[in-house]
Amino acid sequence: MKSYRPHALLALGISSLGFANAVQEYTDVVRFRSPGGVTADSLHNIHVEFESQFEGHLQFVYGGCGIEDPAQNHHEIGNTFVKRGAHPERFVWATPSDTPSLDCLHAFSGTRCLGRSPPIHVSSPIKKRENIADVADAMGPWFDGVAYMKSKTNEEAFVTRAKNSSVAIIGGGISGLMTSLLLESVGIHNWHIYESSERIGGRIRTKYLNNTRPDEYQYQEMGAMRFPVSITYADTNETLEIQDHRMVFQLADVLNKMNADQPDLAIEFIPWHERGPNLPANSGGHRLPNGRIPSAADVTANRSLVYTPTSAQESVIMNAESAYENLTNLHNKETLRAIGKNMYTAHKQAVESGLLDWSEAGYLQYAKGYNYSIVDKVTDSYNFDIWQSFYYEVYHASTDLRTIDKGVESLPRAFTPHIEGKITLNHTVEGLIYNETNDKIAIAWRKDPLQMIPETIEYDHAVVTVPFTKVRLWDLPRFSSVLNRAISTLNYAPACKIALNYKTRFWEHLEAPIFGGCGSVDVPGIGDICYPSYNTNGTGSGVVLASYIFDAPARSIAALSDEEHVALAQRTMVEVHGEIAAEQFTGHYERKCWETDRHQAGAWADPVVGQQKEYLPAYYQTEFKTIFVGEHTSYTHAWVFSALDSTVRGTAQLLLDLGLVDEAKEIVQTWMGRWIRL
Repeated sequence: MKSYRPHALLALGISSLGFANAVQEYTDVVRFRSPGGVTADSLHNIHVEFESQFEGHLQFVYGGCGIEDPAQNHHEIGNTFVKRGAHPERFVWATPSDTPSLDCLHAFSGTRCLGRSPPIHVSSPIKKRENIADVADAMGPWFDGVAYMKSKTNEEAFVTRAKNSSVAIIGGGISGLMTSLLLESVGIHNWHIYESSERIGGRIRTKYLNNTRPDEYQYQEMGAMRFPVSITYADTNETLEIQDHRMVFQLADVLNKMNADQPDLAIEFIPWHERGPNLPANSGGHRLPNGRIPSAADVTANRSLVYTPTSAQESVIMNAESAYENLTNLHNKETLRAIGKNMYTAHKQAVESGLLDWSEAGYLQYAKGYNYSIVDKVTDSYNFDIWQSFYYEVYHASTDLRTIDKGVESLPRAFTPHIEGKITLNHTVEGLIYNETNDKIAIAWRKDPLQMIPETIEYDHAVVTVPFTKVRLWDLPRFSSVLNRAISTLNYAPACKIALNYKTRFWEHLEAPIFGGCGSVDVPGIGDICYPSYNTNGTGSGVVLASYIFDAPARSIAALSDEEHVALAQRTMVEVHGEIAAEQFTGHYERKCWETDRHQAGAWADPVVGQQKEYLPAYYQTEFKTIFVGEHTSYTHAWVFSALDSTVRGTAQLLLDLGLVDEAKEIVQTWMGRWIRL
């Protein structure tokens, strides 16, 4: 092999530092490509090229440009044994916080220098590392990629043909679809989606009644319905933007550009009407003189229509309400502003305030000492932590919401041409098997339910988007105790919906017309009634979501037969609108109870007190080549945004596992994942 002196750029840099006399001759086997801007206390990919068929021990270090021995380094980056024909393409450099500027990268084999970079300008950290505590909490939702990579072994710093890695995406809901899009966008094409049902979309489920087309507007949303945008305060005309859900609109823009030549796959957002004066109202059992359920306007005009139990302890109740308000500050506009602006820092503050340690009722009874009778009049929640009230309060306070014209299912439908040939439907995964010999993970399934030995296929990595309600039935590797407990016990909410079909959109032509929105009624087992926000004043048939109920009452409703549930919902529609609802009913309906769906077994993750705080950290570690994503692994739940957000984190995590720091940064910077620290 020929020996070379350092190239001109390196020599000039070293001379300026006074190191020229210390530079040794070295064999130029490894060449470093310029890494561009490097910052201390962060992650970088350094790309390398090999000039020979080198085989042997390889060590990368950073230190003074004149060092003659790897032991003279400032820090070691990684070391491994390199085989001929399998040279690394790049390596991961997790720069320490005290990384000096204008030193060099070196490749050594023993004490023999195989290559040296020009001096590298290393900038100081934009923020001191310890200041991450100012914007994050240790248990999430923050994924600290720097700490994640520093926890890996030195051998894992080397990257060889990582983009050829095979990835099994288990679950064809929005999380699985988004995972495929993100992987494809950074050049990882060897992925495949496995979906247990005959369709994609998961819990995004638009039902088109009577086998109609989307453009015939005979549909209702049995899953996700709307997306919060902002809150406008009537008294000040101030608008508070809700940042979280913007990722949904970003995804739609990307898909629309990808499908520009297929207008039938276009995603168009339209206003969602949440409230209205003529929507039915919960009056606690009171009825109008004609026997009908009063509207919101009726209740506003006559407060006696609302049943309120008398209490001799009214002042004590007010004190208890004040105690809860003082803890949460939820009705303070500044609190809501902070949540809407940055849910991540709001989560940190909630952790520090103990809001994930208490339910509303538990806090009032056990922390503040109010008796059960008082607590019962203020709140009825003993199971769920206060944090959930925060983001629900903001999202449901929205005055500007959007839905998708022709059905929310238009969102997953837009993925169809981009997953063609790379998805298997009606394929129920029943387990994961880790192979210690080749460090691969196999997915397992059975063609015959009585088959003792399952079919398997191995992948380099698996991304599991399936709800834990289903994963807990799988045969799994020996995951860590916390992750295993999360899979086994994370609580999910039940929810039931029923949509009824009418000859016309009669509710839009009443003396007090209704143009979209949801009203809550006091009829047991009904919950909310939601009227369509699309195709307003359209002709032809119309569909009402005549019942939307969740939590414990939904379990009772799920036990009803279809006929019983339809009858209950239709009787209520007559009680709201009178005989016109009976005259207009066609008898057609769609029903969905998510807890009895064999592919979901629950509507959304609904952690009980303690579960969120305990389980979140477990999702940020890759175990047995497996990563878990989905709304249940996010810091908020029950929203499309939560599922997308988790996928950005999970994909960044996978890319870091592969050593693809550049690609992880691209994902993070493109998809609003700026909270993911790389």
